[in-house]
Amino acid sequence: MTFEFATAGRILFGAGILDQVGTYATELGSRVLVVGGSTPARIEPLLTRLADRQLAVGTCSVGGEPTVASVLEGTEQARGFEADLVIGMGGGSAIDAAKAIAALLANPGDPFDYLEVIGRSRPLANPAAPLIAIPTTAGTGAEVTRNAVLAAPEQGVKVSLRHRSMLPAIALVDPVLTYPMPPAVTASTGLDALTQCLEPFVSHLATPLSDGFCREGMRRAAGSLRRAFHAGSDVEARRDMALTSLCGGLALANAKLGAVHGFAAPIGGMFNAPHGAVCARLLPYVMETNVRALQERAPDAPALARYREVAAILTGDAAAEVTAGVAWIQALGDELAVPGLADYGITRSHVAPIVDEARRASSMQGNPITLTEAELTALLTQAL
Repeated sequence: MTFEFATAGRILFGAGILDQVGTYATELGSRVLVVGGSTPARIEPLLTRLADRQLAVGTCSVGGEPTVASVLEGTEQARGFEADLVIGMGGGSAIDAAKAIAALLANPGDPFDYLEVIGRSRPLANPAAPLIAIPTTAGTGAEVTRNAVLAAPEQGVKVSLRHRSMLPAIALVDPVLTYPMPPAVTASTGLDALTQCLEPFVSHLATPLSDGFCREGMRRAAGSLRRAFHAGSDVEARRDMALTSLCGGLALANAKLGAVHGFAAPIGGMFNAPHGAVCARLLPYVMETNVRALQERAPDAPALARYREVAAILTGDAAAEVTAGVAWIQALGDELAVPGLADYGITRSHVAPIVDEARRASSMQGNPITLTEAELTALLTQAL
């Protein structure tokens, strides 16, 4: 057995732990670029705490999902400000933007020198600048992953900038920051977090370490996602979903994902569709298709036993069959009002090109069984 497990330099978790950010920031730098999302007010608590420690602070906003162009603009801002520390605060988009800016800040050349798929995929010449990642949603787990997903609208794809030094120096996870999330965002990010615990668990690249995080994340999501959706002020539910997101990030960074995220990558590049919502819609159909394919073509595959364990964790029934797990996910999506993919403008005419791109996606390589073009086409059509 051979595997690697890599994560952020330090993980700090707890309600109110944002209060300590100034102390940790002063250990890493003195001139801080704060990268936030499209709502500047959300980073105000952070700016106040940094000002209390008399740190020089600049800010950069990333509206929507980060693009190659917006990250390049942020990098130029960081260089002009002479930043020696980057802090990303927000959802996965803000944190991915911050990771990319920290990487490019410390390295010469063009982003396309380092980007996968549409670039030259060169390794970073120098380690990324120090980064503190502070999530305000409970979904992506980006605070403990080593890549930044960037949209390239001109090419119609999403691609990654990836390097081991892009793992944040500090992942600071304060569940209090997730309390304001509205129900729809709670649903899409929470189902994304659950997916990122489930897919690595059934992946053929799973490890004993990633398995532990997957089991813990699924268990907490099963008991808390509905509660967080219906009652955003439920402190325990918000804590559990923040932990689910963290567990998912730890797992996916070390055991890969699967067909859900294999589809999500090209869909996100081609349509204005939120990543979490896409994953939420696809999950039950991918589960159902994977299980059927395993039963028909690989009945002795360990992944089938994994899917049975998933069903037991989600339903709370130790004797649950695989189909019960699929039904549980489908019912959860219905209760959380997850929209069909057609709501984002995806039609039957788009299915073939999406399938074509998805088959080549990196995440698809982690799926427990290779799905045929017909299987991928059928499940995507169901999700419309």
